[in-house]
Amino acid sequence: MSDKKWLEWAVELQAIAQAGLHYGKDCFDQERYERIREISAEMISNQSEIPVEKVRGLFCCETGYQTPKIDSRAAVFKDNRILLVKEADGNWSLPGGWVDVNLSVKENIIKEVREESGLDVRVDKVIAVQDREKHNLPVYAYKICKIFMQCSVIGGSFQVNNETTDSRYFSLEELPPLAEEKCNEEQIRMCFQAFSDEMWETVLD
Repeated sequence: MSDKKWLEWAVELQAIAQAGLHYGKDCFDQERYERIREISAEMISNQSEIPVEKVRGLFCCETGYQTPKIDSRAAVFKDNRILLVKEADGNWSLPGGWVDVNLSVKENIIKEVREESGLDVRVDKVIAVQDREKHNLPVYAYKICKIFMQCSVIGGSFQVNNETTDSRYFSLEELPPLAEEKCNEEQIRMCFQAFSDEMWETVLD
């Protein structure tokens, strides 16, 4: 059995259970859906060696119909180099993160760039909307939609913050070690292609 197959089954069980808990009315069915959700968490825990309590917190805490989480990433260029921010573990990534529930995707990426790099930006175009598990490892137990946006700097400078320790511009030939679970060379190369193509059409998975 492939690693991906058992994870697909666990994710599907979790989604069925979550929908059943939201829409089901029969108390006995509710108990059955709770048990299905528990089994899905136990599967993840058993295969990943992550404590089942942690899996429940990450994987089994939402209500309503299950939908993907949204991750936004900014591609900011200067002199044909792309802006990357350095994280606490020493790896680098495009600035960005989870989209807050009270912000639009556009508002969120402006906020994330300011928090992680100190720069004020405007959003110029959407480069891509990706299904994370088609591009990044490791595969997670929940679905993520990644939105890459090309941005232009309108002000600001790097500020010390709680999320990143540095920010710099890099050419495609001199990329530093990347936080590949967030963005990899394939995705950064795509951003360079979008930057150089005035007729770029948004890539959709």
